[in-house]
Amino acid sequence: MYIKDIAQFEGKEIELKGWVANRRDSKGLVFINLRDGSGLVQCIADQSKLTEDEFNCAGKLGLESSIEINGLVVKDERQIGGFEVQVSALKVLQFTEDYPIAKKEHGIDFLMDKRHLWLRSQRQWAIMKIRNTITFAIHEFFQKEGFIQMDAPIFTGNACEGTSNLFETDFYGDPAYLSQSGQLYGEAMAMAFGKIYTFGPTFRAEKSKTRRHLSEFWMIEPEIAFCDIHQNMDIIESFLQYVIKKVLADCQHELNLIDRDQSVLKTSLEPFPRLTYDEAVAIIKGEKDVNGQNSIKSLEDELEQVNQQYQKMEAEIAEREAKLAIPGMKKGEINFNQNKVATLKQELKDLEEAQRNIPQWIASAKNFEYGNDLGGSDETVITRLFDKPIMVYDWPHEVKAFYLKRNPESPRFARGVDLLAPEGYGEIVGGGERETDEQKLREKIIEHDLPMEAFEWYLDLRKYGTVPHAGFGLGLERLVTWLCKLKHVRESIPFPRMYGRLLP
Repeated sequence: MYIKDIAQFEGKEIELKGWVANRRDSKGLVFINLRDGSGLVQCIADQSKLTEDEFNCAGKLGLESSIEINGLVVKDERQIGGFEVQVSALKVLQFTEDYPIAKKEHGIDFLMDKRHLWLRSQRQWAIMKIRNTITFAIHEFFQKEGFIQMDAPIFTGNACEGTSNLFETDFYGDPAYLSQSGQLYGEAMAMAFGKIYTFGPTFRAEKSKTRRHLSEFWMIEPEIAFCDIHQNMDIIESFLQYVIKKVLADCQHELNLIDRDQSVLKTSLEPFPRLTYDEAVAIIKGEKDVNGQNSIKSLEDELEQVNQQYQKMEAEIAEREAKLAIPGMKKGEINFNQNKVATLKQELKDLEEAQRNIPQWIASAKNFEYGNDLGGSDETVITRLFDKPIMVYDWPHEVKAFYLKRNPESPRFARGVDLLAPEGYGEIVGGGERETDEQKLREKIIEHDLPMEAFEWYLDLRKYGTVPHAGFGLGLERLVTWLCKLKHVRESIPFPRMYGRLLP
């Protein structure tokens, strides 16, 4: 059986197999926190109830030792999950020593080098459980809505948006690229099945080390025949809200483990604001307020608050360190003050980061040039004014992909849409209505300096039964990052691949 099902066996003898997440000793007792991949439970090894050999083995268990135990399930609300196991038999499969990830704080580079072990920690376990729920909800939504899952190739002979950021490889003597998107193939499949979605790995060779970028990531890309940009935005909203509801319903334990404030997730079940590019730019530049808030003024006020808080924390750290320097303090008080100083110094790092970032955001907002795409700073500025995702649509066609349809009422705009997550997380969905006119597509391919011969098959779709159609791409890792409120996208995938990181 598994720990997640332990409530069903109250008052019964069970057998568990797992790994030691923590161990502490008391007189005649060994307390073992056991994990088995499904959950965590405290197991109490009582010297009076075990053989001498079993009890001695229990006292030698190192972190991540693998064991089998038998014991009685007893309800105890104070314990993890509300139950504990009183051990009646214990068998060691492997003793471990010197597990490299200890209780002390480790640097991120160390933890990334030990990613194969770091995944065992409670926080990383919770994030991956939430990721799994998100993945299941994605399939569930599209299947319920009548979409067919299809698979786009990973090796491609053409690029959706140019080859400058693609991984090139040799394909039996010919150049090929690792796919940056399955969207073009999705359009072909939608013309056969009406509504399809792809779900697979995609690759970008961007030499970027930002918090939002990976070189290998997973994309969900639905494509819908007989669909315009407004219907497309309706689907994006329904889809994302379905996933959020599923996470809120099924992942309360995991969300609490990672201390995720769920208020924004709950407000994200309300309708998403929809802004044109022009409206979004006016908000970013501080020319238009949102619910009485001005982007520039709110950032300036926040920077002032951060500076004041920084000074207070510095003073408190100095005060506590001065106390620690005075001899005669009791051990308990020493530990309390040391832990408090460590916590304050970590919070100070966050404030220092805010002191660096906020002036950059202010400068970016003030100096934004109309007609440009939104950068990460611009997305942060506008999304911090909302408590739910927003959709920005009708973009200057020069900054969007060649395959997007122009707005027939205002051809300088492409019918693209970006969904920006709140709390400063920015773009997690990009999509739009596709161009159906073959000649206009040819002109855009030339304008983007793409090889025409590589897209002849794609142009065929406009010759034989073309219809209005639209779709979008959702980056799974960016969605996980926002829903879990992670500082960096690298924690959203089991083994991240990004610039400078290929191992483990």
